Amino acid sequence: MSRKQVFQFLEMPREMPRRIPVELRTAGDWGELYGRFGAQEARHQSGRCLDCGNPYCSWKCPVHNAIPQWLQLVQENRISEAADLCHSTNPLPEVCGRVCPQDRLCEGSCTLNDGFGAVTIGAVEKYIVDTAFEQGWRPDLSAVEPTGYRVAVVGAGPAGIACADRLARVGVQAVIYDRYEQIGGLLQFGIPTFKLDKAVIARRREVLEGMGIQFRLGVEVGRDVSMEQLLEEYDAVFLGTGAYRYTDGGLPGQDAEGVLPALPFLVQNGRIVTGADPATTQSRPIAGWEDLIKVPDLAGRRVVVLGGGDTGMDCVRSAIRLGAGRVTCAYRRDEASMPGSAREVANAREEGVRFLFNRQPLGIETDAQNRVTGVRVVETRLGEPDARGRRVAVPIEGSESVIEADVVIIAFGFSPTVPEWMTKLGIEGTSNGRIVAGGEERLPYQTTHPRVFAGGDAVRGADLVVTAVAEGRDAAASIAELLGTQTPVRTPQYAEAVA
Repeated sequence: MSRKQVFQFLEMPREMPRRIPVELRTAGDWGELYGRFGAQEARHQSGRCLDCGNPYCSWKCPVHNAIPQWLQLVQENRISEAADLCHSTNPLPEVCGRVCPQDRLCEGSCTLNDGFGAVTIGAVEKYIVDTAFEQGWRPDLSAVEPTGYRVAVVGAGPAGIACADRLARVGVQAVIYDRYEQIGGLLQFGIPTFKLDKAVIARRREVLEGMGIQFRLGVEVGRDVSMEQLLEEYDAVFLGTGAYRYTDGGLPGQDAEGVLPALPFLVQNGRIVTGADPATTQSRPIAGWEDLIKVPDLAGRRVVVLGGGDTGMDCVRSAIRLGAGRVTCAYRRDEASMPGSAREVANAREEGVRFLFNRQPLGIETDAQNRVTGVRVVETRLGEPDARGRRVAVPIEGSESVIEADVVIIAFGFSPTVPEWMTKLGIEGTSNGRIVAGGEERLPYQTTHPRVFAGGDAVRGADLVVTAVAEGRDAAASIAELLGTQTPVRTPQYAEAVA
């Protein structure tokens, strides 16, 4: 390898694709913030990889992508092979390239991240798959022999899609059921279009259907079809039902007019932005929601978002695009302790969001008509770590104040539920609503019902898209093992993936 190739990271700085100018974003542009690399840009950025021999980027990635290998393929302009390799570990690479918090995962672990700037891994992943699709690339299943087995997948989110993808690759017929009118789960309805254009999900559906995967949309298991029916018709069932139960902060006054839970706000706004009619789907409320909310007119209004995760960042950035006069994010710990992506925080700050750290909400202030006027908060300091290792936010006596607000969006998180139609079949859940899966006497992701498997947020609680993808993918391996298919589903070691 030449000196120029070895030391390209010195001669070529880290770059991201061009972004939509901030003045357009604040004026209501809902397009994807980041554009796409051209071929030369992608090759240059891929060439910055050190191929360091101990790929921390790959090990930090929940799906253990073969990152150095597909970066090398991009340099050699072998895009179809790079797409094959991306898909060997990740059934949704074009999605993860857009929505993963790479700064916390692969790029955060890049050897060059200490002083030189990490390789732009996520943007290159997006370039590979988008370019391959445009060139006509599709998964090659020509050598796959049908096994005759059929598996029902409940939930068309990332875990369910990943499971179905891997089953199709070993000749198992996967049929995905979902209560909503489109596939993707929160990829479609929860993540704003400025992070994930919905045409990406539509294209993935076309690819999945081309692989022989079938969809039963607008069908709710437990209401339109029973689990007993699925177990009679199919050889196994995978549950990828996600985490939709609203985390209730118990704040006094949170029932006031103008207080919105984060996920219904994002879902309904997402439907409006993409041209759907929210009224046509309000008959299917999500567990924990009495009904889907009406998105209020935020033009010129003071919006306060409570919570510092990625959902909170989606809310503040959506509020900016909806014309809010002032948007504030209040978080009870300091900025370094925020659970969301630092890149998303930086984007929100650039778009004009005000951050108030070390502020713990105490209650919602209202007027005589029970309309929001503000949020009462108390300043905090960080104390000793809790059981999970996170430092506790300790209130400072005498530091209370009120943040003026016309609308308050509560983004404290979401958790799964185990509905009655699961428990009556002997599928066990935990006290916090997670499905029990795996264990010493069961296959990975196998529930307490031997023919039912589960993964993603329904098992681990609300988490990243990429972790749901990893669990759906690996659950398919356990299902294949149960069914006795002869073709392995598990991901090959990435070191052997490129000759």
